[in-house]
Amino acid sequence: MVEQVISENWGRLVYLGLLLVAVGGYFVLEIRRRPGRTLQQAAIWGLIFLGTLAAVGLWSDIQKQVTIPEQAVMSDGRIEVPQAQDGHYYLTAEVNGKPIRFVVDTGASQIVMTQRDAERAGIDTGQLAYIGQARTANGLVATAPVRLQSFDLGPIHDSNLRAVVNRGSMDTSLLGMTYLTRFAKVEFARGTLILER
Repeated sequence: MVEQVISENWGRLVYLGLLLVAVGGYFVLEIRRRPGRTLQQAAIWGLIFLGTLAAVGLWSDIQKQVTIPEQAVMSDGRIEVPQAQDGHYYLTAEVNGKPIRFVVDTGASQIVMTQRDAERAGIDTGQLAYIGQARTANGLVATAPVRLQSFDLGPIHDSNLRAVVNRGSMDTSLLGMTYLTRFAKVEFARGTLILER
């Protein structure tokens, strides 16, 4: 097995060496005949090559930003959420009448809001008592308990929900288990999250 890997690598090395000799030889002959034009063409091809490498390297990021994510399908008490490119499920709920984007997180025990989202929902984060703690990938962070007057997810309305505001750094608010357990059915099926009341 090791000998096979060595022979494959050796074959690639020989191939690349021959390719380099052929391209380098052509370049040397052309630069002797027409130095100015050859250098100009070499610079153009070099820029094309670098541009192609950059595009390939950034393609996944470009695709995430350009691709419009599919929207959740909501009817009566049923919500179907397609899986996003990053593998998560996102929902936009109206919290106290303001649209807030959440990532569905079965690892979170509660509804956890970022400070930015809490302020958008009309919560004065400067007056909160950060008396709780949550264990995250970044370590322990302080949290403050809050009550959400209204929480509307499509046709589903809840009021006076318990949640916490995270004092730490978070990109997106989380829909945790205290909210998900309000549903009679929570199912993950073929890249779709299905919630039913």
